Amino acid sequence: MMRKKSISASKASLVLFLCQMISALEVPLDSKLLEELSQPPTITQQSPKDYIVDPRENIVIQCEAKGKPPPSFSWTRNGTHFDIDKDAQVTMKPNSGTLVINIMNGGKAEAYEGVYQCTARNERGAAISNNIVIRPSRSPLWTKEKLEPNQVREGDSLVLHCRPPVGLPPPIIFWMDNAFQRLPQSERVSQGLNGDLYFSNVQPEDTREDYICYARFNHTQTIQQKQPISVKVFSMDSLNDTIAANLSDTDIYGAKPVTERQPVLLTPTGSTSTKVELRGNVLLLECIAAGLPTPVIRWIKEGGELPANRTFFENFKKTLKIIDVSEADSGNYKCIARNILGSAHHVISVTVKAAPYWITAPRNLVLSPGEDGTLICRANGNPKPNISWLANGVPIAIAPEDPSRKVDGDTIIFSHVQERSSAVYQCNASNEYGYLLANAFVNVLAEPPRILTSANKLYQVISDSPALLDCAYFGSPKPEIEWFKGVKGSILRGNEYIFHDNGTLEIPVAQKDSTGTYTCVARNELGKIQNEVQLEVKDPTMIIKQPEYKVVQRYGQVSFECIIKHDSTLLPAVIWLKDNDELPDDERFLVGKDNLTIMNVTDRDDGTYTCIVNTTLDSVSASAVLTVVARPNPPFDLELTGQLERSVELSWIPGDENNSPITNFVIEYEDGLHEPGVWHYQTEVPGTQTTVQLKLSPYVNYSFRVIAVNEIGRSQPSEPSEQYLTKSANPDENPSNVQGIGSEPDNLVITWESLKGFQSNGPGLQYKVSWRQKDVDDEWTSVIVANVSKYIVSGTPTFVPYEIKVQALNDLGYAPEPSEVIGHSGEDLPMVAPGNVQVHVVNSTLAKVHWDPVPLKTVRGHLQGYKVYYWKVQSLSRRSRRHVEKKILTFRGNKTFGMLPGLEPYSSYKLNVRVVNGKGEGPASPDKVFKTPEGVPSSPSFLKITNPTLDSLTLEWGSPTHPNGVLTSYILKFQPINNTHELGPLVEIRIPANESSLILKNLNYSTRYKFYFNAQTSVGSGSQITEEAVTIMDEGKMAMASRQVDIATQGWFIGLMCAVALLILILLIVCFIRRNKGGKYPVKEKEDAHADPEIQPMKEDDGTFGEYSDAEDHKPLKKGSRTPSDRTVKKEDSDDSLVDYGEGVNGQFNEDGSFIGQYSGKKEKEPAEGNESSEAPSPVNAMNSFV
Repeated sequence: MMRKKSISASKASLVLFLCQMISALEVPLDSKLLEELSQPPTITQQSPKDYIVDPRENIVIQCEAKGKPPPSFSWTRNGTHFDIDKDAQVTMKPNSGTLVINIMNGGKAEAYEGVYQCTARNERGAAISNNIVIRPSRSPLWTKEKLEPNQVREGDSLVLHCRPPVGLPPPIIFWMDNAFQRLPQSERVSQGLNGDLYFSNVQPEDTREDYICYARFNHTQTIQQKQPISVKVFSMDSLNDTIAANLSDTDIYGAKPVTERQPVLLTPTGSTSTKVELRGNVLLLECIAAGLPTPVIRWIKEGGELPANRTFFENFKKTLKIIDVSEADSGNYKCIARNILGSAHHVISVTVKAAPYWITAPRNLVLSPGEDGTLICRANGNPKPNISWLANGVPIAIAPEDPSRKVDGDTIIFSHVQERSSAVYQCNASNEYGYLLANAFVNVLAEPPRILTSANKLYQVISDSPALLDCAYFGSPKPEIEWFKGVKGSILRGNEYIFHDNGTLEIPVAQKDSTGTYTCVARNELGKIQNEVQLEVKDPTMIIKQPEYKVVQRYGQVSFECIIKHDSTLLPAVIWLKDNDELPDDERFLVGKDNLTIMNVTDRDDGTYTCIVNTTLDSVSASAVLTVVARPNPPFDLELTGQLERSVELSWIPGDENNSPITNFVIEYEDGLHEPGVWHYQTEVPGTQTTVQLKLSPYVNYSFRVIAVNEIGRSQPSEPSEQYLTKSANPDENPSNVQGIGSEPDNLVITWESLKGFQSNGPGLQYKVSWRQKDVDDEWTSVIVANVSKYIVSGTPTFVPYEIKVQALNDLGYAPEPSEVIGHSGEDLPMVAPGNVQVHVVNSTLAKVHWDPVPLKTVRGHLQGYKVYYWKVQSLSRRSRRHVEKKILTFRGNKTFGMLPGLEPYSSYKLNVRVVNGKGEGPASPDKVFKTPEGVPSSPSFLKITNPTLDSLTLEWGSPTHPNGVLTSYILKFQPINNTHELGPLVEIRIPANESSLILKNLNYSTRYKFYFNAQTSVGSGSQITEEAVTIMDEGKMAMASRQVDIATQGWFIGLMCAVALLILILLIVCFIRRNKGGKYPVKEKEDAHADPEIQPMKEDDGTFGEYSDAEDHKPLKKGSRTPSDRTVKKEDSDDSLVDYGEGVNGQFNEDGSFIGQYSGKKEKEPAEGNESSEAPSPVNAMNSFV
């Protein structure tokens, strides 16, 4: 029971010490600190355990160590102290433990063979090196031997032994001839791992006298050569000839022919063998077999798979190589040699052992006085290694006692250490295959805190990224670290900060307000120290306009944008890459401030382009793909297969599609027999198809080519295929478009479209032309003509139907029977005119004409229709004649009526009708006279306003250019326009038709008037003409106004007017809010051609008037007029001369009768009436009327 408690307590103590070990001090790699702190020795460099040296050169055995104070060095040789002072050939380098043994000045390397070990010692302990075994390399010569020639029969196996001398290290073996050329090796002939040369079966070409084995010793850089070996191979034929020459004719002789043999293993021998290999080494297994034919080797692992990624086959699969073997690779490996006669196999049992290897190597401990710690040394191997401890190079069992130390197997436990506990401990793990030796010191220090980070160090980070503020420190005991922000800041705590064990303060997401001064404080029981660092947080660099995917045609231009935004204190550098590499050194690549432009793009420019923006703090990038497209490359390797009389199969290989998929292939052909050099369309197939069955015609010498098509365009044609000439045959078809049309009244012209060259199907193409009169019991008349396309039959009746057919024939026969067509002999002019012509007048500009059809037999041709000739004789209003201009209307087919549009009103017309056939027109019918009724007149030819006075204006006008009847009167309408652009009452006056001027009296002085003037017939009013004019100003009134100007400059008058204006403004606003009755009168954009303006006085309830607009300039009405100086307005430009008032503005009277309105540009048609809008007027517009 007591024993169990003791074990439990021991385990608890071990767990406690393991936890404490984790918190042991680590000395930072600070050169200044390391110079000041005491430290036990540490071996930093040593020679390898097995050290083979060149006996011709000095021996250098390395041993370097560090420590504070600097360590001294000593050596042992073969377990005893090696006094280097007593050997003049041995020296030690200054401040080092490295030995230099002088061999080049008479020393013997063999005299210094042995096991060496270095010890580095100072006041805090001693570290030791590995046992270094020194052995000089050896390259002995081959022993002399007499080599007999090898005489071997063809097909037998053969082994040429090398047996190199034993060297250190073992030599590298290779076989060469006298010319220093390596002998060729194969599955039949190869070199084994032992250096021997194996022949699975010999062949006559193996005969030679210079098979030489060479051994190369790398350490001494020498090559040793074995005596040449001779091999002579006897073939069966030569052996039989030799036997025949030495025996009489009666003797029976003959050698057996070469016989095939099943495989037999040359190496290894037997059915099984064993192999031991160490963990981590390379496992090499070999099987070489004899046999004829040459056997093939295969490897398997019984009960498992060969390890993937570590298995390799060498020497033509005769060697199995497994790298970095482990215990799991142990097992049985079988090699199988097989040929057509059978197989042989061998099983190699592999066992993987292991020299010691570390699981946990001991680590240095830096402890404070009174602290606890542990050293752990754990290793594994096969067999399991023994663990032993040493203290300062002495077995721990006989080392000086230390009460703070306790050994527990592979662990040393330290408790309540003191400065005298400092020492270097060695752990040795060994088994029969090797050993491991590790030094680990325990350094007990008592040091006040030190901060190793530079004072006022500046840290710069990007916003929203982590900020790491260093506070590298050292102290023993381990100091506590605290961080503060600002001069009087409180200690930093909370989730927004991370405090690392090495003293670093991490701000996971630094913001702009994180900028400032941070103070690190380190304290332990021996003291306190602090340090300040600065943090600046910068705006991140961003690519606000990234490059985008581009598709560009070859030889085009493309540009990638890369627009960035960055912190003003950082200087960005923009780099462009192509496919993660530098841009090509090509002047076509133009790098701008925020873009990359590629000129004259080629296929090589296809790829991914990356814009990288670097600053001292961050880096951002964006990529885009450039796809260069072009027309496809032409197809190639055209091949014709399956040639038949009427078909062939064409196949091809597509060219590069240049990043744009091929949509289809176009196949063209050339007829080298009939049209050499001319290519014709044959067919096309989808882009996924590369073969096509082509239909052929006889008697054509075909060549084909293929064109690839994609979205960019068509490729160049491929090279032509081979030619293929098809056999001749009867024509397959007859001429098309056969017609029979007479060119004269007594002939019949038969025409047709000739067959193309390839349609002839053979030589001697001709045509058989046949005809006979339709509906008459006549025989066919036929002629055979050459390869033409027309034949004329003479002496035919006029316009008689004929049956016609044209048949193709060549030297091999006729085409199939052709179909018949109907033709006619030549036409003649019609014989009679249409009768019973009648005219019905529909209105003043339209009439309808009727006639009786002529008998078809009198047409003497194909009836094409009727033509109506009509012309104006005179105007009924002017009674004057003018040049007669005849008009023609054609009515197709057998139509017997038609409409005559576009007639002039109040006029006299004549017409006649004629029948038309293919030859021409027949005689005209008698002229028919008809008259059109009156219509409305055109506008007066001009309106001129002259002689303005205070109260009168004189109007003069011209009669309408087209009265279209008898004028009955003129209508004059006018209305005033005041200075606020308001329209006054509209006045209408009717004037007799014989008048050409008028004086308007009783007008207001200095007033603008607008006039509307048009003519009338009995039918109605014509279109109007408009004009404006102004009466002159009264001079007395002008003088009064001048005197009033003086009053207007007085201050009291100005104040009064402002008060009145304010009062009126308030009143207007109230009125508009209440939405007083009224609105605006929209004015149409153009005047109706024939409408008579409706005049309506101002309504009593709202007083609305129409509004004017000007379609040209959309400007308010101004003083004056745009009419010419002579006040004359012509018809065609009278409308454009007006200054009108536009739609969209309210014209409305207030309750006091004042007019509110505003003029804008839109052309007025005529005086308007009615309120057509409920839109509320704008107070701002109302104010404008007072300005």
